[in-house]
Amino acid sequence: MIEAPARDCPLCPRLVDYRTANRAANPAWHNAPVPSWGPVDAPLLVLGLAPGVRGANRTGRPFTGDYAGKLLYGTLLKFGVARGEFREDPNDGMELLGCRIANAVRCVPPENLPTPAEIRTCNGFVKAELAGMPALRAVLALGVVAHGALLRAKGIPAARFAFGHSAIHVLPDGLLLADSYHVSRYNTSTRRLTPEMFEAAVQALLTRLEG
Repeated sequence: MIEAPARDCPLCPRLVDYRTANRAANPAWHNAPVPSWGPVDAPLLVLGLAPGVRGANRTGRPFTGDYAGKLLYGTLLKFGVARGEFREDPNDGMELLGCRIANAVRCVPPENLPTPAEIRTCNGFVKAELAGMPALRAVLALGVVAHGALLRAKGIPAARFAFGHSAIHVLPDGLLLADSYHVSRYNTSTRRLTPEMFEAAVQALLTRLEG
């Protein structure tokens, strides 16, 4: 079993305070560290930034309940990495196939932005995720923070592999690190990331895995 933070994880005081406030305001929400989702024997891990306050923090499933999940899960379904229908509900019956999803920071941060200290503190859970996936061959990092968190978890200096959308890096142990801009509403509404760009990045990585 992969180590994960407890429901009342005390490690990041600012996130604990925010969690407490969200529980008081919305007691029916998940309001706790969001667990990873997908089979542990998957060859692919998608690593995001952190839960959205009205998305995964509300529903308890990564990228579920907010705009970012539409592009992510729509793309995974298109390429056969998921099965079913995404309805922004953790009870929609959708399944991940050969893919697992986690976040660099497990608790929702204020303004959707964790501090560097919070990213470092939560990195032990990223390490545990990697160690607990015996068939892992590739990580798709959504954004600079996820890219850096993966490198930190592997003990690799961030300067050694620069983030670049659609880049695929081969790490010293052979693990593939693929980069994409985050599937956030901001990135898609400003067209920094278009559906075509994201689909191309995912398809290129899947092609490498199949080769």
